[in-house]
Amino acid sequence: MTILVLGATGKTGRRVVAQLRAEGNEVRAASRSGEVRFDWNEPAGWAAVLEGVRAVYLVAPDDPAPTEGFVKQAVQSGVERFVVLSGRGIDQADKEAWAGMREGERAVAASGVGWTVLRANNFNQNFSEDLWREPVLAGRLALPMGAVGEPFIDVQDIAEVAALALTGDGHSGQVYELSGPESLTFAEAARIIAEVRGKPIEYVELSPAEYREELLTAGYPAEAVEALDKMFAGMRAGFLTEPTNTVEKLLGRPATTFAQYAEQVWRTS
Repeated sequence: MTILVLGATGKTGRRVVAQLRAEGNEVRAASRSGEVRFDWNEPAGWAAVLEGVRAVYLVAPDDPAPTEGFVKQAVQSGVERFVVLSGRGIDQADKEAWAGMREGERAVAASGVGWTVLRANNFNQNFSEDLWREPVLAGRLALPMGAVGEPFIDVQDIAEVAALALTGDGHSGQVYELSGPESLTFAEAARIIAEVRGKPIEYVELSPAEYREELLTAGYPAEAVEALDKMFAGMRAGFLTEPTNTVEKLLGRPATTFAQYAEQVWRTS
């Protein structure tokens, strides 16, 4: 069985590829710049990417428009299973937020074949590979979060759950809420990284308006600023703060702690 991994150069995708291959699976790693070219805006190229594929790891685009067409074509070409990355709390957040992920969930649920949804908290790796890397390195993390906790999840844990759902039985029709094992404030997370690095990180509490202004001044597109603003609004509401034990139940081991992540990633940084 060939498994197609979309977003194969991204934070989750490249780890899903590695996990599946380590388990001996045939994987087609696809992205705009990966081993196999895939572009959501170029449907003429989808058929070649889908040839012989029976399962798909799907990271939906921000624009919801192409997802339904891709899912339908995938099913027509023989895909029997989808595993979709989504966001924890999406069912409680602003209905206009995360339109791409919402459409990913809807499209696979209506596909007529097997599907599993992985709703995950913010990633540990957002501190080292994405949103908060530069602020951490600069020693100043400024966010509109307050004292509400977030059970950050390690991306490797997501990858192992995704591989299990793509290859194992009993996961069809399941929505898995994935989190780390403990809820930390951003100030606490910054302190853990600072202690591991041996370099100070100041956590600064911003108002939502101040945060939007900082992002715009830094050159973030208005659409990205709006999306982040809505994300933090949901987080402040406490939709994501309670940890789940889903990772441990599925993988038979404890979920990775934030401290373990920090030791692995930041000790020599």
